[in-house]
Amino acid sequence: MPWMVETYDKPGCADLRIRLRPAHLDYLEANKHLLLACGAKLDDDGNLASGGLYVLDVATRAEAQAFIEADPFHQGDLFERVFVTRWRKAYLDGRNTLNEE
Repeated sequence: MPWMVETYDKPGCADLRIRLRPAHLDYLEANKHLLLACGAKLDDDGNLASGGLYVLDVATRAEAQAFIEADPFHQGDLFERVFVTRWRKAYLDGRNTLNEE
């Protein structure tokens, strides 16, 4: 079953996010085989990120936790909070997937 990781940036850390972003993107590229989806949470104007959402194809909470702890954003102390929880895919790309599992 997939795992969802939601991150919340520390307030006032937009510059830190920008500095860490190249290493973060490299990390995601190196681990894309684990990513079902991921991306930044943006303000209404789409300009300022305040955290992210990852949906990971890993078997355990420990694997999801290890994934996010190895992310340069986490290692660079960008996050104020991180939530890890199991995720049940119900709809994906407009398609009901409940009977596929």
